[in-house]
Amino acid sequence: MAVQTVFAHVSCSDLEPSIDWYGKLFGKPPLRRPMPGLAEWQFTESAEVQLFEDKEKAGTSTLTLGVLPLAPERQRLVDAGLEPGPIEKAGRSWIMRMRDPDGNLVVFASAERE
Repeated sequence: MAVQTVFAHVSCSDLEPSIDWYGKLFGKPPLRRPMPGLAEWQFTESAEVQLFEDKEKAGTSTLTLGVLPLAPERQRLVDAGLEPGPIEKAGRSWIMRMRDPDGNLVVFASAERE
């Protein structure tokens, strides 16, 4: 198998308010709305996130994002009006957790705190 791209998938109960929240999280609007109920953000040629309206599965997703460094990213989220949790030591790395309006878990992971 030669995987070229990975799409992380997050289920939400109502797409439009979730697009607003994830737009703040990612610092930009979705790149594509390829079909009803779906919005996509692209970060690199191989890293993308799909937000899909699915009321039954909303709140059951976990999205882990690797960022460097973590402290400035936390401040950016606070400035955007979001509520990230504290930065926590996790083995040899650092993490920060938060929940979207549906309760999906978003985890930021980093090798650098500052």
